[in-house]
Amino acid sequence: MANMKIKAKLKGDVVEVKVMAKHDMLTYDQAKKKGVEANFITHISANVNGKVVFDVSTSQFWSKNPQFKFSFRDAGLKKGDKIEITWTDLSGKTVTEDKKIKGIK
Repeated sequence: MANMKIKAKLKGDVVEVKVMAKHDMLTYDQAKKKGVEANFITHISANVNGKVVFDVSTSQFWSKNPQFKFSFRDAGLKKGDKIEITWTDLSGKTVTEDKKIKGIK
């Protein structure tokens, strides 16, 4: 089962990336009402060819199954290159998935 939907496309010299991370994003208030532990994504990073192209710390205030987008400049991409996205949640679970970047000639 995929934990993320990733789209990455080169347009000109910029790669545009859209991601949906499948996660319940249970806030402290929601968890208290349900009598369980809070759990939400706390960190997201993206790498291409070993280079960090996106890195962010997040909070409990994102909605369930958060969607986000970012872009970065083409730094010598070659056909077949992939973007690797990793997220970590409050419980320590880490998920990494990759996707081929489309539009590279």
